[in-house]
Amino acid sequence: MYLGTSRVWLLALAALGQTGFAASTARAESIHGTWENPTGDVRVVTQPCGTELCGKVSWASDLAKKDAAAGGTPQLVGTSLLRNYRETKPGHWKGNVFVPDLGDTYYSTIKQLDANRIKISGCILGGLLCKSQIWRKI
Repeated sequence: MYLGTSRVWLLALAALGQTGFAASTARAESIHGTWENPTGDVRVVTQPCGTELCGKVSWASDLAKKDAAAGGTPQLVGTSLLRNYRETKPGHWKGNVFVPDLGDTYYSTIKQLDANRIKISGCILGGLLCKSQIWRKI
């Protein structure tokens, strides 16, 4: 998933796992919408995909598009970045994240901090190296 121009973050993504989904609470509803990364150069719209949560790029800066193209993703806008997320408990999701800069998919978690902020995390090396970012709802 393109999370800004921070290549260090991109290298720190990978496995955290997957489980079940429940979307009937107000908290679950507020996960749906448009989210912006910390650097403000990528926006992702999250929505239900069957019983799962997914997210596609709705807008990206020219720099983000250039970085994605260099990684093998020539069309960043419209790309599905958040894939197969299932709610494990209220406000917590586990799924897959696509990183356009690297052209690869990794395991990831999302934690809803409040109605306007989510924390997207990823790890590599079996959870030994992790990184998180706070995205804000717009």
